[in-house]
Amino acid sequence: MTLIEDAFAFQLTAHGIAYEREYHAISGRRYRWDFKVGDILIEIQGGTWSPKRTGHSTGAGIKRDCEKLNIATLHGWKVLNFTSDMVTSGEAVLQVKEAINGNG
Repeated sequence: MTLIEDAFAFQLTAHGIAYEREYHAISGRRYRWDFKVGDILIEIQGGTWSPKRTGHSTGAGIKRDCEKLNIATLHGWKVLNFTSDMVTSGEAVLQVKEAINGNG
């Protein structure tokens, strides 16, 4: 868990949105999503703007993230992905609220 994930958890709580962290959604797969809100899986892409390449910004990491998103979608989940600046600005929590209310 990262500081940006902690910030997002704080925002969800402040908006009265129930959530689970590090959610294992699909049996037989080791993937965990940062958050689960209702039928929505949420991934926070930390280090998006960092000049240092992280596991998610390599070719293999991007492929793995695509597989993870596709598998969740094929299993009927809604999936939202956010960058750290989307969390910091409050955009991420507003989009979650839209998705919950059926506007997304």
